[in-house]
Amino acid sequence: MSDRTPHWALAEAGDGLWHAMPLTPTPTTGPAPSPLTVQNPADAIRSAPTTTRWIWRSTTALYPRLLAAGIRVERCHDIEDAELLLLAHEGRSGEPRSAAAAWARLTGAPVPADPPQRAATPTTQDSLFDFFDPQPTSTPLPLDALVAIYDDQAKRTAATAHPDRLRLLIAAESAAFLIAAEMHRSGLPWRADVHRALLTELLGERYAGGGEPRRLAELADEISIAFGRRVRPDLPADVIKAFAEAGIRLKSTRRWEIQELDHPAVEPLLAYKKLYRIYTAHGWSWLQDWVHEGRFRPEFVPGGTLTGRWVTNGGGALQIPKVIRRAVVADPGWRLVVADADQMEPRVLAAISRDPAFMEVAGRPEDLYTAISRQGFSGDRDMAKLAVLGAVYGQTSGDGLKNLAALRRRFPQAVAYVDDAAKAGEEGRLVRTWLGRTCPPPVGAAEDGEAGIPQDREDGWTPSYASTNTRARGRFTRNFVVQGSAADWALLLLAALRQAIARAGMRAELVFFQHDEVIVHCPAEEAGAVAEAIRAAGARAGRIAFGDTPVRFPFTTAIVESYADAK
Repeated sequence: MSDRTPHWALAEAGDGLWHAMPLTPTPTTGPAPSPLTVQNPADAIRSAPTTTRWIWRSTTALYPRLLAAGIRVERCHDIEDAELLLLAHEGRSGEPRSAAAAWARLTGAPVPADPPQRAATPTTQDSLFDFFDPQPTSTPLPLDALVAIYDDQAKRTAATAHPDRLRLLIAAESAAFLIAAEMHRSGLPWRADVHRALLTELLGERYAGGGEPRRLAELADEISIAFGRRVRPDLPADVIKAFAEAGIRLKSTRRWEIQELDHPAVEPLLAYKKLYRIYTAHGWSWLQDWVHEGRFRPEFVPGGTLTGRWVTNGGGALQIPKVIRRAVVADPGWRLVVADADQMEPRVLAAISRDPAFMEVAGRPEDLYTAISRQGFSGDRDMAKLAVLGAVYGQTSGDGLKNLAALRRRFPQAVAYVDDAAKAGEEGRLVRTWLGRTCPPPVGAAEDGEAGIPQDREDGWTPSYASTNTRARGRFTRNFVVQGSAADWALLLLAALRQAIARAGMRAELVFFQHDEVIVHCPAEEAGAVAEAIRAAGARAGRIAFGDTPVRFPFTTAIVESYADAK
């Protein structure tokens, strides 16, 4: 054990029973106590100190049951998530990561494949007992097997180049799964009446018997009139064909490709596409399926992308349009504290690259891009921002190349850090975040060596590691070291914030998180303290992750009744 926190293991024993056992020495003398046998895991939790770190197979499989029984756990070690992180770190991405697979590898038995994941559905998402289990195992493992896997994981972690960092990552992501389950149970406050009124305002009345609402039908008619024939604007192939008949060749119906066209169908088509997205993604059907008893309860999945960013399993929680955010309203007498980390990824680059000049700039109490603009960019903030983003995303042509050269002269160590990560990716080596989250190599690549980390694009694109496009992978790994390390920092932020709220005895609840934004729902009188707790948690996360650096991690924080008023 690497800390003095009490450690207990908890495992299913079969026949509806559970076994629990302390793993760390207790203040009492004499032999270690025998395992407890209980009918309900909540009874085992109640029997241990509140500060215990619980070692169990899967948080998503067990913790919602504990929450429903009124039990909250301060710390845990998620065996299956730890196995996923360790396999990737060892260059074995893609191998089964269930507890059963880990036990089979440890004992030399045939390794079972991971069971298929069960996708969330609107009919199951509001059941707190049937919480999404990303890796359910078919049969429970005995307690001694679980303890043996935990000991093996500790040894494998200790054998890495930076064991303290990887140990921290495993602990932080285990905490993230606790937070994800708690956010699902709390739910994001959502006013169904406000949402319905918004839909009627934007889309018009619904026609009896189904079909598109009035405003979409009107826009479809305008589009058809512009083309001189009936066109289905919801079918991209029909739209492309209609433009072709008008002498305009298109590859897609994306906004950027059609918005500059000189054709009378463009304006109503763009309006239709915007409203149709709301209708299909957050319309009346979505509201009926996903919002119950004043709460929207998406299933958050920590580490759902290669870079460690979170995703949600159904419900589109990370793509809530700004206009629909008007329906996210705090309960009477409560507030939403909405906090966005300012320029998070460039600040993380400063911390992980250890570039003295960049860290100094990132430690100033001002906008980061404004501060950088005075370092060789003639005070032009937009140019400085493009230079930083070009370094992180690999823009090496046109003005991007010129801006990158200026950035390289001023912050050579920072640019070299992402350059090294790109080179490692191109060469097929393992690439890691600061804490040790690992991007797998291409299929068939050599696995010696390591470097920084890559990024997932906002449209969901991730590279094919079987691809021979080495430059594309280099661009990915260039960003992976930054975005992945930022995602790791965010885990520590959430864990620190959760701990601060609990220790202060506040009624506040974490209810939403995406990338660089966190929302806390709290009584109005606690809002100021919550805002300060977020600021302190960000600073603490920076110290824990990156050590004592000058880099600041500030937030733009709003205390509002409606989410839409936060930005």
